[in-house]
Amino acid sequence: MPNQGQGPRETLDVGHHHLTLVGTAHVSRESAEEVRDLIRSGEFDAVAIELCASRHQSLVDPDAIARLDLFQVLRQGKAGMVAASLALGAFQQRVAEQSGIEPGADMKAAVEETQRADLPLYLIDREIGVTLKRVYRNVPWYRRMTLISGLIGSVLSRDKVSSQEIERLKEGDVLEATFAEFAQQSSHLYTPLVEERDRYMALKVVEALPEGETRRVLVVIGAGHLKGMSAHLRTLDAEPPKAPAVTEERQTLEALAPSGRIWKLLPWLVVALVVAGFALGFSRDTGLGWSLVGEWVLINSTLSALGALIALGHPLTILAALVAAPLTSLNPTIGVGFVTAGVELYMRKPTVGDFSTLRRDVSHWRGWWRNRVARTLLVFLLSTLGSAAATWIAGLRIAGQLFG
Repeated sequence: MPNQGQGPRETLDVGHHHLTLVGTAHVSRESAEEVRDLIRSGEFDAVAIELCASRHQSLVDPDAIARLDLFQVLRQGKAGMVAASLALGAFQQRVAEQSGIEPGADMKAAVEETQRADLPLYLIDREIGVTLKRVYRNVPWYRRMTLISGLIGSVLSRDKVSSQEIERLKEGDVLEATFAEFAQQSSHLYTPLVEERDRYMALKVVEALPEGETRRVLVVIGAGHLKGMSAHLRTLDAEPPKAPAVTEERQTLEALAPSGRIWKLLPWLVVALVVAGFALGFSRDTGLGWSLVGEWVLINSTLSALGALIALGHPLTILAALVAAPLTSLNPTIGVGFVTAGVELYMRKPTVGDFSTLRRDVSHWRGWWRNRVARTLLVFLLSTLGSAAATWIAGLRIAGQLFG
């Protein structure tokens, strides 16, 4: 049993290395001080922490976001991922403001003390972007909108952080706390959020341990991962796989399953059906054909422009949505969001100040519209959402007029 004021611990050997796993509370000054004391004790030769490279980068270089190339983000199709990361950061900022404790203080303490002691630092968590994508792909398609709306509601709410949310943060991280309500009800979420990461971090530790020397390693992880990760480590010690096998399994937990052929073909199938509907309409009656085309244009233009308007896009951005949406909806290789965000960037180029205050601005819902970087992301997402909804609505109305 741990001593009073001490977090839960597990000590175990993996090969000739001795590991001490400390389960910390991510929202706790006591956990941060415990980590500092352990590293300062001189008992350890290396430290492993529950951070990925990108989260470590944001911790040690919080101004890195000011160097973000927003146009490249849009070109590479990462706008949604960046928006999700900012939303999670906004939730973390809200917790800090209302609780007086910065989430992740334990990890920050570990990084600072490891640098001060000049010890090797192992970053063992899976990249947050990979985890978000695996969560999204693991959820059935009919539940994804519920998941997205829950994330948005959780991070943009200005309600006081509940005691339940604080407790979740004590056991896991911001990502787990945000999705906790869903994860408890769904293995589709629990598996990539918790189970996979337990296994991944165990593999990552084993992969990092050097051959030919013995190391005493302090492993700092959220208390919620302690049981699962220690079990995986004991299994790896009892039945030690060869190094290539460890790397191969770790890489499988990083890989994204390719989209099924049906999902790749679906956008083209929808386009083919819409165009066939136009052709069928014109073959029956020219007036009917133009009526179908008119409905397609009206619904796509209106809903996509409405999305840009809700995002408070520039008037020319809204006009771009009106003109582009009916055409991009018939071309799966380019989305209306790329067009509208490009126009928004051209008309309202973000300043250095927008980038430097981005993290703070998005912690308040008004900041998403006030900050030019965040607003560009909103323009991209909301105009895209409007166009996607319009494609299905217009498609169903065309089918209704042809076969109803």
